[in-house]
Amino acid sequence: MPAPADLAQARPRLTLQTLGRGDGLLGLMAFGPSGPRGPDVTVAHLDWLGTPTAAGLSAALQTLQALGLHAIPGDAWQWRSDEVASHHAGAWTLAQEEHFGDFWADEVPRLAALGWSIVVRPGFAHHSVPVQAWRLVVSTDTGEVLGQEVAGPLAPRPVPAAGLGLARREGSWLLTLGVEVDGESLDLAPMLADLLRRDAAWLNADQLAEIDDGKIISLRAPGGRRIETPAAPLKAIVAAMLDLLTDPRRKDGPFQLAAWDSFRLEALRQGLQESRAALAARAGPQGAWQLQGDDGLRVLARRLAGSVPQLVAAPEGLGITLRPYQLEGLAWLQYLRAQGLAGILADDMGLGKTAQTLAHLLLEKQAGRLDLPALVVVPTSLLFNWQAEARRMAPGLRVLTLHGPDRADRFDAMGQADVVLTTFALLWRDIRPLAAQPFHLLVLDEAQSVKNAAGRAARSVRRIRARHRLCLTGTPLENHLGELWAQFDFLMPGFLGDVRSFQRHWRKPIEVGGETLRAQALARRVRPFILRRRKEDVAKELPPLTEQVQRVVLAGQQRVLYESVRVAADHMVRRVLARAGLARSQISVLGALLRLRQVCCDPYLVKGARMPAHMERAKLDWLCDTLPALVDEGRRVLVFSQFTEMLGLIGPALARLGVPHLSLTGQTPAAQRGDTVARFQAREVPILLASLKAGGLGLNLTAADTVVHVDPWWNPAAEQQATARAHRIGQTQPVFVYKLVVEGSIEERMLELQARKSALAQGVLGEDRLGTVKFSVADLQDLLAPLGDHTEI
Repeated sequence: MPAPADLAQARPRLTLQTLGRGDGLLGLMAFGPSGPRGPDVTVAHLDWLGTPTAAGLSAALQTLQALGLHAIPGDAWQWRSDEVASHHAGAWTLAQEEHFGDFWADEVPRLAALGWSIVVRPGFAHHSVPVQAWRLVVSTDTGEVLGQEVAGPLAPRPVPAAGLGLARREGSWLLTLGVEVDGESLDLAPMLADLLRRDAAWLNADQLAEIDDGKIISLRAPGGRRIETPAAPLKAIVAAMLDLLTDPRRKDGPFQLAAWDSFRLEALRQGLQESRAALAARAGPQGAWQLQGDDGLRVLARRLAGSVPQLVAAPEGLGITLRPYQLEGLAWLQYLRAQGLAGILADDMGLGKTAQTLAHLLLEKQAGRLDLPALVVVPTSLLFNWQAEARRMAPGLRVLTLHGPDRADRFDAMGQADVVLTTFALLWRDIRPLAAQPFHLLVLDEAQSVKNAAGRAARSVRRIRARHRLCLTGTPLENHLGELWAQFDFLMPGFLGDVRSFQRHWRKPIEVGGETLRAQALARRVRPFILRRRKEDVAKELPPLTEQVQRVVLAGQQRVLYESVRVAADHMVRRVLARAGLARSQISVLGALLRLRQVCCDPYLVKGARMPAHMERAKLDWLCDTLPALVDEGRRVLVFSQFTEMLGLIGPALARLGVPHLSLTGQTPAAQRGDTVARFQAREVPILLASLKAGGLGLNLTAADTVVHVDPWWNPAAEQQATARAHRIGQTQPVFVYKLVVEGSIEERMLELQARKSALAQGVLGEDRLGTVKFSVADLQDLLAPLGDHTEI
């Protein structure tokens, strides 16, 4: 081959493409050393970056001949029409199609070492050795992405991250966004990063959408040059690559993309296709952009887009009939297992996540794949529920429960079980025997329980060895994006980066900066691994749910107490904010807000407060008036409160009225919880008082047709989950929900914060557009505002 010096005046570019019937090719007639070929023919085209000298051109042609390439005569082609023939004039090929595998593996690295540019068009059929780095080259002359240029050595792909468990053939790769200007390939990424720094409109989804696709954008290239290009393709690139373009720690050079990042290329492809159509309508083909890339990346992108295989049949011996959406969920779980992926089953509360999981495990056993046990970790309050559901739905599964003081006697039996049940509370205590036992599947039910990644339970689950991992939760995102990161860090370590990079790239820009375009990018990233269905969409047979905010008014001494606590809290909060700022004053601030909420619930919850002989108790009075009337109507009522002490006040009041009731709180012994729920479900007792934490997780309480929330909680998902104990599959009666709120108080302002958190969760999980959420000093001032003037003493 000629030495690199022979090519110094310009850079030759060899473009490889496999043509077929989709390109209009019927075949290739025999010529020279080549026999007849068809319908697939791989060809090579030579062009130049810059203007070659006569000596350079001659040297390049000699190189092609030395490599065994032969120019294809025009009369050897067989095309479906003459129109496409001109596009491949001057093409070269090898004597036999199968020779291109060796050409790719052996000769392409040598050409790259000599300074040649190697570009691959879609459909190239001979990637016999994978490439570590690609460059997407964009032409400013035609607005077309010319192809993927080889920008790194050919080598075996690295083994992907163990947390995701992708097949070995799908590793990571490097990607550069290039723009071609006057024969020179420039990196587009720093120019786009500069644009994002200069114009904040490119970070806001609504403002970005308002930028006209045909608007000419000036990019700042090295050396002071300006590159002018239509906005449409830049919008598509920014939407797909935003977090990478704005990473302050990223150095110049290619992006390192993992296998799960290929969704970016699919988003880029779709975005460029849309911009191409829009610009073509205005400026004709010369104004069109399109992505040309490796088909294998598109295949992976489609896979990660969450396509679900055809439905699978329910396993034999399943004790229930799965509804259509539950069969789809079973197919999705089987799909995750087959593809080596992990995910979150995030159906609304009451749609049967437990049933779908048990059906999945039973199917795994019947297929012979459950050769190791599955470990299911649950909150303590749900342990008896899983035991009962497994007996009813999947009696063919051998279930071992690790609970109670004698559970160590059963550790040796784990290997003989199909399903091992334990609790988050016991997991870290029993981590040694559990970590020593390999599992087929590790399931976290109510997975938001490990939202604190630094907690003992969260650290312990990361030590469990399992082939597959699954989270079950109706509320994968309750308060902030850090909870979502914690679950994905368990499922797929590295998928969302480490906690600091996630804070920097995602959480702070979205929650504090209000970058809605970045929020949409995060949603696209996580949604392929989340299956979420809403009750109103898939369980249309459920009876209606009616919610009513029942406002009560503070009067007399209770109002006076509220105002005195409010004034003291306001002074205290102002002092701590001035001294330490909001970020370092969370405990003090929450303590002050807690006392205000306690006054709203019942003055006797406030520790250390002096009570007059007669103290008004607005909510308890409402409950004592309303609950007996509901019972007389034949209602069955769930009464929820965040404060266990409040339930301790309601219970004696009901007893004095002769109204029977049951209680379920964190202090209820585990052995009694199942009996308490069974008695309520059997309609022996009309009222169940439950703490939001103990009664809001996974229980079936469909005997109730009325739900009362005594006090609002910061997190709307917790209230919705508690309501879903009654409004779920199996409910045959309309459900009425009363939310007690003190008018004009901190509780009314909490409802506004709940709405913000709902918008955050719905946006990321795919329900609605994603708004921003903030808990700011202004919010605190609003929460600590005086009672409304319309409230009378």
